[in-house]
Amino acid sequence: MKTSKDLSFAAAVYIYPILLILAIWITFWMEQSFGFHLKSWGVKPREWIGLRGVFFSPFLHGDTKHLLSNSLPLLLLSMALLYFYRGIAFNVLIFGGILTGVLTWLIGRGGSVHIGASGVVYLLASFLFFKGIWSKNMRLIAVSLAVVFIYGSLIWGVFPGKPKISWEGHLSGFLSGIIFALYYKDYKLLEDEIKKEKPLSKREKEFLSHFDENGNFIPTSERIKMEEEQSQSNTLEVEINYHYKASSEE
Repeated sequence: MKTSKDLSFAAAVYIYPILLILAIWITFWMEQSFGFHLKSWGVKPREWIGLRGVFFSPFLHGDTKHLLSNSLPLLLLSMALLYFYRGIAFNVLIFGGILTGVLTWLIGRGGSVHIGASGVVYLLASFLFFKGIWSKNMRLIAVSLAVVFIYGSLIWGVFPGKPKISWEGHLSGFLSGIIFALYYKDYKLLEDEIKKEKPLSKREKEFLSHFDENGNFIPTSERIKMEEEQSQSNTLEVEINYHYKASSEE
């Protein structure tokens, strides 16, 4: 039976990523509906005013295609981050996003404006991949392989290509993911840290007694013989010696 803590965690895995996507979509809707021009609030490399884009650029998108291309991977990857790395998820997402923006501000092409959540997508994909590989945990390695299988083609986005594509933002997110994966290299899954061995029930003990330590089935006759031998070896043998001493006559 799931506890309230388990239920609240399960809800958080979905709620926070959905709220993030909603915030991005609402921003885009407000721009289109009310004629707001927020693109200038993106990252402007090496311009002091452009540093505000570190915080605002992930919420700004050029068109519907740009918005759609970032929404689904951002939703799925942020859900994976919250599910597998609940203890550090917000640190990676918030501070990793800030580092991504700062690096974009440093290496971006002069005179350009960088907008969109693709840098955060690269941050999450990179972090999930490298953290999983370095963790040596089979579940996290499986997550890494899933990321490669679904989003492996993202790697080409870190190289210069189309003029209107922010490869600098992609590269910044990719590098930020590696940095945070290294920083949290020794972070373990929460269940691994608090996991305690659960006592076996009587029925489980009875079932396991039919197998040896290597998993081989033990016939009933041999098992009974082994139990008898073990019982005899554990029996405490007590030897009592009586010594008689003649009483002295007065």
